[in-house]
Amino acid sequence: MNHRRHPRRPPDRPRGPAMWSPLLLTLVIGGLAVSTPRDFSVSRLLPAAPALAASMWSVGGTVALGVVTLCVEIGLQVAYDERAAAFTAGALAAVTAAAAYAAHVRIQRERTLSRVRSVADAAQAVVLRPVPHRFGDIGIETLYLAAAEEARIGGDFFEAVDTPHGVRVLIGDVRGKGLSAVGVASAVTNCFREAAYDEADLARLARRLDTSMVRYSRTLTTPDAGEGFATAVLAQLRHGSDLVELLNCGHPPPLLLHRGGARSLVPAAASPPLNMAALMGADYLVETVRIGPGDRLLLYTDGVSETRDLTGAFFRVGDWAAGKEGVSDPRLLAMLHEQLLAFSHGGLDDDIAALLVSRGREYPEAEGASGATEVH
Repeated sequence: MNHRRHPRRPPDRPRGPAMWSPLLLTLVIGGLAVSTPRDFSVSRLLPAAPALAASMWSVGGTVALGVVTLCVEIGLQVAYDERAAAFTAGALAAVTAAAAYAAHVRIQRERTLSRVRSVADAAQAVVLRPVPHRFGDIGIETLYLAAAEEARIGGDFFEAVDTPHGVRVLIGDVRGKGLSAVGVASAVTNCFREAAYDEADLARLARRLDTSMVRYSRTLTTPDAGEGFATAVLAQLRHGSDLVELLNCGHPPPLLLHRGGARSLVPAAASPPLNMAALMGADYLVETVRIGPGDRLLLYTDGVSETRDLTGAFFRVGDWAAGKEGVSDPRLLAMLHEQLLAFSHGGLDDDIAALLVSRGREYPEAEGASGATEVH
């Protein structure tokens, strides 16, 4: 799959040495109980070990550790005649029982989350299916990152298909994020995959997408279903031509990367977002730009341009993209990903999608292959 994902989500449970921390805690407390005066009663801290085990061990392992700590307490009582040993033993038994139940609840929640993630992965395969690296002389690289970590997918979407009318590209952003936006994104992308072959021009294609979203919204039962909309950019590149047709439906303008510069392709006239054409009473307008060999077109969602640093300043994607003419397509998106994380100090709170379209650019096959890995 050729879109990258950032491994922000921590593992479901600690790995490696951290897994042994409850047993290590037992040994440390036991050692302190042996090496300190009786008045300190360090052994009263032993219930902390099974309590810690509940957050990472199985129910059986948690109970087993509780038995071990109880044996340690009994051994200390026999060897050192510790005070309040009966109270500590009772506390150990109570905490172990509670920890075992907590471990059971945690495991059940992990299984539920795993099922939810499996559903989200299946939805992602439908909405964000792999985009080929190349369509003839046209190269495409993609980047995607969902804000809702448990969902793994959000309201951003993209697609690219090679049609009799040329290579057609779609990138968009549904109002909202997480699993609630998946249905709308799926309706738009599925309509695009079919209509891109049928409609001769981008304006008619945009109207088809608008109609599809209107019909889908009518099937929803939520109170704000009719208020949903999606911004999008449609692009059409014909093989052998250096002209690109663009239609911007209220979306952040693409960047044209040309000879080390980055020019924002702000539309001369606004086109309505999808599901808003009837309300705004506006038509969809197509504009044409020239993209020569070596030029690139960077399309992105507002999760990129609205990323903020700790002072609240927005990420200036145009300034960042300028001067990166010699960077390969896969590496450029990887650098964008890294820069967004560094700029926000890991605090990304919106879905992020970016799509890089190039014409006639070549890069080593080994480097291009790196963009085909999806990191979980």
